[in-house]
Amino acid sequence: MTAPSEALSLYRSLLRTSRQFASYNFREYAKRRTRDAFREHVGEKEERRVQELMQKGIKELQTLRRQTVVSQFFQLDRLVVEGGKEGKQKGNNNDIVRMKQPGYVLLFALFERIAKFDADLIEK
Repeated sequence: MTAPSEALSLYRSLLRTSRQFASYNFREYAKRRTRDAFREHVGEKEERRVQELMQKGIKELQTLRRQTVVSQFFQLDRLVVEGGKEGKQKGNNNDIVRMKQPGYVLLFALFERIAKFDADLIEK
């Protein structure tokens, strides 16, 4: 029998993982999809169906974790709705100057993250 605490733990893990997306739109979509799915099935009583939904949620969590790792490989400018300023401030008017990293730095960071991701998979 699935305890309500297991479902709550899965829900929190999905929301926590969705906050790791680099893109605002992906973050909000993942949070909205998680909330909607749990609200849709909140009154589910049949044990077999609850188990199926939990298994589906665990698979979704694994997929979400992989997607967040990939999304962090790409540097994106923050959107206006996210608030805050991004970049280095210079000049008298506090203008923002975008600081672009050279390609080799991004490539090196990509290889480091892939190696860390592979190490995490091996440990599991």
